[in-house]
Amino acid sequence: MPSFPKPKFEYQINLSAEIKAIRKYRDSKPTLQIPASKPTNLLLATWNIANFGDQERKPVHLKIIAEMISWFDIVAIQEIKNNSAHFQEVVKLLGKDFKFIFSDASGNNERMGYIYRATKVATLFEVGEVAIPPSQFKSIKLDGIKATFNGFDRSPFLASFKVKNFDFSLLNVHLYFGSDGKSASIDRRCLEAYCVGRWADLRINSKFSYTTNIFALGDFNLPMVDEKDPVYKALVNRGIQLPDHTSKVYSNLNDDKAYDQIAFLPGMKSAILSHGVFPFDNALFAEVYKTKTPGEFRSFVKYFISDHRPMWMELTIT
Repeated sequence: MPSFPKPKFEYQINLSAEIKAIRKYRDSKPTLQIPASKPTNLLLATWNIANFGDQERKPVHLKIIAEMISWFDIVAIQEIKNNSAHFQEVVKLLGKDFKFIFSDASGNNERMGYIYRATKVATLFEVGEVAIPPSQFKSIKLDGIKATFNGFDRSPFLASFKVKNFDFSLLNVHLYFGSDGKSASIDRRCLEAYCVGRWADLRINSKFSYTTNIFALGDFNLPMVDEKDPVYKALVNRGIQLPDHTSKVYSNLNDDKAYDQIAFLPGMKSAILSHGVFPFDNALFAEVYKTKTPGEFRSFVKYFISDHRPMWMELTIT
């Protein structure tokens, strides 16, 4: 997306106070608590960090972002711009226990990346961008949609990892958005969503798959987890599943859309211990919230942190 406008006012951030505030909020309610990383679990997360590298974040903002990433074992990041300096600076702030990999820039000049706790998680050998051969485009079709699939706008980024004896692959996605409410944009988004589910279905049923423990995660630009929603129906058409979202906390700053998801194949459901969204905006920058309008507050958070919240999932590892 285009960069958000920079806020017209200044605010002097007290870093230690802000870190204390989000930690306290994280631990304040059972529905918000994020488990600690331990040998018997894997904390997987996804976070679209808006225009990461284009917006003028300062070191203090990067330190707040790094704090939240440090709570997890692997985080799939979307909207890393071609200028990846801020992304790489966050990894440095996380310290020597964390490493990263990322893709080349594609649609909207965006990279996809993973930050992972290297003392616990090892990278494996299957890594790359998922591209559908033109010969298969005709197989990417849905009833009621006349549009044709011509490839992803932003290439999904596949990477494989290992924790103890658990091998798994992650597919980091940022699906097409286009114009909100426009039928042509929704149709294209539906075809991309279906393609992700189809890819996962084909991989899990192929004897040549590197691993059949597959998760697709990221920004699906999914309006709602609802059987009436066309994007949702397209995504789950081939059997991929989403966790039951019992909380009313959504992943976007406006708290009304289910854009971000961690999807899985049916065999992985029993490994899920807990999951959730962390609404950091309910704790950060309290003075801005008190002294500015709601619109000014949201613009400040969107510009210096993000308009998306981290979504996470805890898996059992034996």
